[in-house]
Amino acid sequence: NISSWWNFGSLLGICLILQILTGLFLAMHYTSDTMTAFSSVTHICRDVNYGWLIRYLHANGASMFFICLFL
Repeated sequence: NISSWWNFGSLLGICLILQILTGLFLAMHYTSDTMTAFSSVTHICRDVNYGWLIRYLHANGASMFFICLFL
């Protein structure tokens, strides 16, 4: 008796967990100072192992979260 609305709730949970995990990882490497914020993002993308993947998972995960929320 599982409907498609139940599946969207599960997808919301997966997206939320993904956002929390990738956000924590990104926060460990991010510097919020105005002079070094952009360089810390480039450091994440270039120097951290799979940092580019974590960053794009975090960015696209936010979009997926709202897509599942509004459907």
